[in-house]
Amino acid sequence: MKPALLLLLAAPLLAAAQHGPHDPLAPADHEQHLLTVAAHGVQIYECRSAGWAFVAPDAVLIGHHGQPIGQHGAGPYWQASDGSRITGSVKARVDAPRAGAIPWLLLGTRSDGTPGLFAGVTSIQRVDTEGGLAPTTACNAALVGTRARVPYRADYHLYQSALFAQQDDPS
Repeated sequence: MKPALLLLLAAPLLAAAQHGPHDPLAPADHEQHLLTVAAHGVQIYECRSAGWAFVAPDAVLIGHHGQPIGQHGAGPYWQASDGSRITGSVKARVDAPRAGAIPWLLLGTRSDGTPGLFAGVTSIQRVDTEGGLAPTTACNAALVGTRARVPYRADYHLYQSALFAQQDDPS
């Protein structure tokens, strides 16, 4: 069988495997996609007695027009420029397909800011990650307390409850 035909036949299977009903990163059935933002920044690690430990992200959130629309930081939190803010907790994690990249995540969220763009977000997927893994350099007693800022980028798909979207719809 020709490679091009094999790829053509395999494409639907690959798509189903990535986003199928058993995808651990799939949002809940009652959620719908609100927007996607890119994060460009660093993952911060600290050398501790047991090795490098994750401390926090520090990234700028970029909207679909290429303009900054917010910040992502310790908590973790995502805050839009309008003051709306959500915090998240990990619900599911899978290894990133790209070597050297931080895992892909599904996070549940809660609003803890003002009404606005992020206020109705109920879950977030972190995907398409690049970089951000803990340093591979030695972490020894002489370095305890030292912090490393490791560059990363990711896409964050933000989801909201379909019920919230209907309430927010002016039509």
